[in-house]
Amino acid sequence: MSAASDQTVAGNGRGPVPPLDPTTPAAADTSLRALAGPHVALTFDVDGFTNWIGSLGALSPGPLSRGEFEHVGLPRVLALLREYRAAATFFVPGSTAVTFPRAVGAIVAEGHEIGHHGWVHEPLGRLSPEQEQNVLMRGLEALDRVLGVRPLGYRSPSWDNSQATVRLLLEQGFEYDSSLMGNDVEPYWCRVDDFASQDEGFRWGTPVPLVELPVGWHLDDHPYFVRVETSGVFNPGLRPPSSVIEIWTGELDFLCKVARDGILVFTMHPQVIGRGHLLGVLRALLEAIRARPSIRLTTCVDYARAWRVGRKPELPHGI
Repeated sequence: MSAASDQTVAGNGRGPVPPLDPTTPAAADTSLRALAGPHVALTFDVDGFTNWIGSLGALSPGPLSRGEFEHVGLPRVLALLREYRAAATFFVPGSTAVTFPRAVGAIVAEGHEIGHHGWVHEPLGRLSPEQEQNVLMRGLEALDRVLGVRPLGYRSPSWDNSQATVRLLLEQGFEYDSSLMGNDVEPYWCRVDDFASQDEGFRWGTPVPLVELPVGWHLDDHPYFVRVETSGVFNPGLRPPSSVIEIWTGELDFLCKVARDGILVFTMHPQVIGRGHLLGVLRALLEAIRARPSIRLTTCVDYARAWRVGRKPELPHGI
């Protein structure tokens, strides 16, 4: 990592950063110099119990035990990242930090970035702006109290921002969001006051100085591997790992072909990718990145800060 990133900076959402060998392809590019070449961000949503409680309303012991696995899967993920000397971004709900303080504290101790992921994975579409502000602040307070960090990045639970989300993030000094899908390998500026109607054409809102690092369900381990069967929600999951590795390595090849300085954001969950042989999918992804020397790993905050240099908020090109 660059010398500028070697300090313990609570505002950056990370703790002391161990030095990485810059000749290692898997080492994170945390330089704030001009971007050069394609980048990959490995991100992990450390949901613990929260997805089952907040989004799915599953309060019985069976579903909750899957969230309990977080304290098993997370150390395995951290150990593998350490083996590859790879820095990553971990989006943590406040409730998870309170419930698993030692396990989540290890993320900071390893020097990874911490991002905000709600309080208890609450669907924002069900909240009023005032309620959303309350859970945003509650998550910030928990991350500060338990981990001593003030994150600069945000990911909404289930990637479902409300109309109020961007304004609330700007008010709290966030620098980027990673919840939307308006591109695949190119960041863009978030907007306020978009207007969507079944009776009128879509109207573009106003771009604001909040960077969007886009995500995609095809780059998320959860729909591939997790069987969910609750009231109103069914996902069969249980896909063979080989099929996911094929999709993800294909996306890496696409990134290398089309993106001069773009980014591919992978989303994983320690309670998923850290279970049994599924950990091999993460290893295969790290090996695939290593085999493509033009790709550089980065944390989300470092990439977002580098990308915004020399740019100002505007609508995406071609609109």
